[in-house]
Amino acid sequence: MRIVFMGTPQIAAYALHYLHEQAFNIVGVVTNPDKPAGRGKQLHQSAVKLMATQLDIPVLQPERLTDPQFLTDLQNFNADIQVVLAFRMLPKSVFSMPAMGTINLHTSLLPDYRGAAPINHVIINGEQESGVTTFLLNETMDGGDLLLQQKLTLSPDETAGSLHDKLAIIGAQLLTETLHGIANNQLVPIKQPIHTEQVLHSAPKIFKADCEIDWTLPAHKVLQCIRGLSPTPTAFARLSDQLNLKIFQAEKALDVQQTASAGTIYTNQKNLLRVCCGDAQWLQLSEVQVSNKQRMPVDVFLRGFSFEAFSHFLPKSYAN
Repeated sequence: MRIVFMGTPQIAAYALHYLHEQAFNIVGVVTNPDKPAGRGKQLHQSAVKLMATQLDIPVLQPERLTDPQFLTDLQNFNADIQVVLAFRMLPKSVFSMPAMGTINLHTSLLPDYRGAAPINHVIINGEQESGVTTFLLNETMDGGDLLLQQKLTLSPDETAGSLHDKLAIIGAQLLTETLHGIANNQLVPIKQPIHTEQVLHSAPKIFKADCEIDWTLPAHKVLQCIRGLSPTPTAFARLSDQLNLKIFQAEKALDVQQTASAGTIYTNQKNLLRVCCGDAQWLQLSEVQVSNKQRMPVDVFLRGFSFEAFSHFLPKSYAN
């Protein structure tokens, strides 16, 4: 089969490399345009573009997926099938172009957790399993006919970062299995539920307001939030209106007996930083980052930051 691969971030680049290693005939790649990034605003190439260049595969980077020149260039690849992972919503003129259609790899067990951020939401919600799904693209968001799934049990200390890496591996393997199944006419697509109310959870894009910690929640819920947003986009708490503390790692402090109000901060100013949650349980922070500084372990952070002026984190603001 002649395959066109579409994607942008590292998880898609991993899948692209894996398919190439499995000797699939990838004739072209579509990814996002280069964008300015960093303090110098130098143009940044996507992980998929970098991988495609390394593998010597032609690359298209359309600003608009409906641009006539892009559609012509895409048609000229003469693809039998398209593979999509972590890319934009495709118009019908694109996903219906190949004779075998377009398949998408989604990092959840569809129809559950449709949307842009399934990896984060699965952990935030405290799920015990997740997985990957391949399906045929149509005009609905993650609503096309299902092809194959692979489940994965989450570890108790799972983070968005660790789950991302695990799903990258099993996702690339599932894409391989799916492409072989389609080539050999062995797969029978299964319809998904049409109505969203039949789906237990959604996974919408995460915004800054979603990342601020609500310390009135029970400790296990706060911990799920921290893990589900680590390493990115990262949970944070406000020390003041101008100063945020990002929190990458934490754990329950099981040996604390004292009671305090939600958001209360305790530190020995050496190697210990704890916060009280809404159920009077404490979390011990282990890796943090204050505004305009590097991410670092708490003991290193406390050498250069004093909490004398801060006894509580501010209550969550819903206006971020």
